[in-house]
Formats: sequence, C-alpha cells, structure tokens
Amino acid sequence: MIKPAVATPRPSVIQLSIKEKAALYAAYIPMFTDGGVFIPTTRDYVLGDDVYVLLSLPEDPQRYPVAGKVAWVTPPKAAGGRTQGVGIVFPKDEKSRLLKIKIEEILGAHLASERPTQTI
Repeated sequence: MIKPAVATPRPSVIQLSIKEKAALYAAYIPMFTDGGVFIPTTRDYVLGDDVYVLLSLPEDPQRYPVAGKVAWVTPPKAAGGRTQGVGIVFPKDEKSRLLKIKIEEILGAHLASERPTQTI
C-alpha cells in the first residue's frame, strides 16, 4: 500500500517592526538562552510551530530574518489582560547570537528594569 505524501506546512512569515526602545523591552525574551521575542497575533499557533520573522529594531534600517519556533502561546482573553500572541525562540546559530547581543545593547540598562513586559 502506498501512503500519500504529507506536505509539511510552510512556516508562517511575520513582519515585526519595533520602533521604540520601550516596545522592544516589552517584547524581548531574555530568559531564552538564544533570545526571543513576543509577537502579538490573533492567528492560532501551537508549541513548536516554525515561524519566520522579519524583525526590525528601533533606529536600525536593517531587517533581521529569524527562523524561530513558537515556545509559548498567550491565548485570547488571557488572565491579567495579557496581549494575545506567541513567544518565538531564536534558533541556536551565530546570526541569532549576534541579534541577541544587538538587542541587549539597544536595551542596555532597561534589561534590569522591573517594569512588566508582554513576556513571561
């Protein structure tokens, strides 16, 4: 018996343009070893979904392509008024390591802030 080929779904592509340092602080996920970002979205995702993110950072004309994975999902009407969306973990590669360094340089002292974020 021949089984039909199962097409693996293509990763969704999300453009995330972060224009202000405060928004970057709210979206960045420093607890992920390789870095990550929170992306507000109403689209349904499950843990482990591949997501291709085109990330723009404040005061930086470059767009950073990230082939990440969904590491958590904030559902609609989440407790505490949290924004619906997904947390994307960056891959373990050199480009992501450099992107994490770049984000942390932009945030500087803000990383130690106690202000609430959109992340965990």
